Amino acid sequence: MKLRIKFSKHGPVKFVGHLDIMRYFQKAMRRADIDMKYSEGFSPHQVMSFASPLGVGLTSNGEYMDIEVNSMEDCKTIVDRLNEAMAEGIQVMECHVLDERAKNAMSLVAAADYTLTFREGKQPKDLEPFLNGLSEFMEQDHIHITKKTKKGEKEVDLKAFIYELSVHGETIFMKLSAGSADNLKPELVMEAYYQWLGQTCPEFAFQIQREEVYGNTGDEENKSFVPLGLIGECLE
Repeated sequence: MKLRIKFSKHGPVKFVGHLDIMRYFQKAMRRADIDMKYSEGFSPHQVMSFASPLGVGLTSNGEYMDIEVNSMEDCKTIVDRLNEAMAEGIQVMECHVLDERAKNAMSLVAAADYTLTFREGKQPKDLEPFLNGLSEFMEQDHIHITKKTKKGEKEVDLKAFIYELSVHGETIFMKLSAGSADNLKPELVMEAYYQWLGQTCPEFAFQIQREEVYGNTGDEENKSFVPLGLIGECLE
């Protein structure tokens, strides 16, 4: 049986990298007595995959992982058992039973929501004009920036990968392209904005939180973003 689990990540665990989070959950599954399915072969391991690695230093309300179990009582029991086994800062929020034909979360990732707030002492002197300028920045037909890649540097146009950008009080909200092909980081958007202003983005200026991860149930021209927890879900 396939399950999709949603969890949050806050506090000091934001500095724990993706590979260590994977190992952590493998141990947590055993502590919670989840009847995990194991792969076959000489080195069997739990059948588990994560939707999209979260950058070190980022917090999140919307992380997803897929697991396979041999048996289970119900989703609430899975959530309760895992939360009893969780370390401080990680909380399991949802569990969904998936249709056997459902694609894994990693292959579905198409977009993600982020909120950004300035760290203390990193705000611009004129914060209100700075935030108001983001709407004019987004009105451009193209948003070019030089992006570092494994093969060197190349100029890319970010505009097509920014699906939404708005300001709420002193918080910046973004819905950005995500996934293995066109993954846009919110830091790069803000770097482009600072360049547009003729300024340099201060290091570690923002506290960034991922709020949700989506799959696209439409097509490339008419995108329809749905939270990963609701894609492939079936009734128990």
